[in-house]
Amino acid sequence: MNTNPIFSSYQKDSKLFDEIFDENQNVRPIYQKILDLYSDHSIQDFAALNEKAKASFFNQGITFQVYNDDKAQEKIFPFDLFPRIIEAEEWEILETGVLQRCKALNEFLWDIYHNRNIIRDGIVPIELINSSGNYLKQMMNFTPPNKIYNHISGTDLIKHSDGNYYVLEDNIRCPSGVSYVVGNRNALKRALFGVFNHYEIQNVTDYSENLLEMLESVKPHSVDSPTCVILTPGVYNSAYYEHSFLAKTSGIELVEGRDLFVENDFVYMKTIYGPKRVDVIYRRIDDDFIDPDVFNKDSVLGVKGLFSAYISGNVTLANAPGTGVADDKAIYTYMPEIIKYYLKEEPVLKNVHTYHCSKPDDLKFILENIDKLVIKPVDEAGGYGISIGNRLTKEEIEKVKTVIKQSPRKYIAQPIMSLSVHATYIEDNNSFEQRHVDLRTFTLLGQDKEFVLKGGLTRVALKKGNLIVNSSQGGGSKDTWVLKK
Repeated sequence: MNTNPIFSSYQKDSKLFDEIFDENQNVRPIYQKILDLYSDHSIQDFAALNEKAKASFFNQGITFQVYNDDKAQEKIFPFDLFPRIIEAEEWEILETGVLQRCKALNEFLWDIYHNRNIIRDGIVPIELINSSGNYLKQMMNFTPPNKIYNHISGTDLIKHSDGNYYVLEDNIRCPSGVSYVVGNRNALKRALFGVFNHYEIQNVTDYSENLLEMLESVKPHSVDSPTCVILTPGVYNSAYYEHSFLAKTSGIELVEGRDLFVENDFVYMKTIYGPKRVDVIYRRIDDDFIDPDVFNKDSVLGVKGLFSAYISGNVTLANAPGTGVADDKAIYTYMPEIIKYYLKEEPVLKNVHTYHCSKPDDLKFILENIDKLVIKPVDEAGGYGISIGNRLTKEEIEKVKTVIKQSPRKYIAQPIMSLSVHATYIEDNNSFEQRHVDLRTFTLLGQDKEFVLKGGLTRVALKKGNLIVNSSQGGGSKDTWVLKK
């Protein structure tokens, strides 16, 4: 039984999978050492350390933007002092599984923009591809350098009440959050450096050097020593801190669209020394805004002529335009078949069972069982647009039904999964309490390069009982320790 003083008021819900305490309320072995170390601190100490961590994040500018009613509000990214620990053997399975998914998605993207064999063989319906808002016909029959589309991927996983990991979704457009992984590690070291002497933990600060290696590996074929840049929408973007962090730690320039221009299908960066050719662009802007000549003509975020330079093979864009068709949540359902089709392997990680509102039988089931399901838009991110059935009133359920029936293709439904919980310091109550968590991993694919950051972003739903962990919905995060063997 747990007798740790800082957990004296910790209430354990036996129906939830607690990652620190087992079903008999005993501390799981990998957490025993850190609980012993934390027992030297009072809850008042943690309150003071929490303030110290918040000040550290504020001083570093580790913030994000939340948009409400067309207004942007900048907030410090909430950080919890109690780390999540993952055993080396458990991590090996996760790493193998997310890498498998990323490689299969890359094969899928090449296929649907070329031969479309997976469609001809009846594995994935053609209407799901053609009706996706992220499918770009301009990418048909174009092959990016080294046949790589999803250079940077974020895979969201949960640990269910059965103790197994499930993939919630694949993010291969502009996945964000990796800067907070490093920020969390640094903040915890500043607040409680001593605890790191008692665990052998994998490093997370090597992400940027691996990012740069990957970007340089996918340079245009005619280039020997590439110039790489990160293209940001600017300071008002919700992830601007991350853009600036990655540029600084990778040693490459952070640019906005106005800093670049295209001449004779080559991209140049304006500098005080004159124009400098750019060979690889890690773009953190959506497809629709990269080039007003081809996509949204009103875009001021992109560069006129950029897509032409890309199609001409004179610049690499990471991730490739059109990758969003593969992280459409309607495609997610087919991931087990996609993995088997391209890699001839069984999926390492499980999918959550998913219903398509565009399928008549599924739609009937969804409309009759909304109170037991989570309804998600297929193309939203950040936790926006999600409806959790058992939290809705009868009136709200009827509204959701109406919205689904108006645009069935835009929605999928999943069972309400019981995300695992982790001890989290709740500032308002000055106590540690159970809160739901998920995990976002980060994968890089380049020429002869595969890299999964050993310690992803553990996101925490800070509101009691809430299952939505996104920062934009009031979530926070924890340092994630992957143990060495």
